[in-house]
Amino acid sequence: MASSIFDPEIIAKRKANMVPRGTAQQVQQRAQRLYSRQLEGKTTRSLVLEHAKTEGISEVTAWTDWKKVKEWNKEDWEKDRENLLPRLQAMRIRLFNKAVKKGQFQTAAQILDSLGKVIGESIETVHIQAPELSIKVEPKN
Repeated sequence: MASSIFDPEIIAKRKANMVPRGTAQQVQQRAQRLYSRQLEGKTTRSLVLEHAKTEGISEVTAWTDWKKVKEWNKEDWEKDRENLLPRLQAMRIRLFNKAVKKGQFQTAAQILDSLGKVIGESIETVHIQAPELSIKVEPKN
């Protein structure tokens, strides 16, 4: 029985069915394709399983590619973290302008609220600084 495992014909058949992992450049390109597909909104598991199927690799290799993608995501986050607040603020301001143009005042108010939170404005600050408005209608003489 043990001799059948080392049979040259069986070994040749197994080698013929194996998909090579590829060179380091091919592995890198494969992981880059997975990286670009992660924005499709699918779950991690479905992305990895689809990646294994489309690339013709095993699930274990696909998960290895996903580990590389996770490393890249972490690097991206560390690099973009400093610039994220100004970009986010610019997006909020553009969104505010569009909401006001379209008459979506509730959305505009929520955006102003989030802008205020970023600069440290609190509910107490708003109540203290907002003047009391008292409108009186005087009778006509």
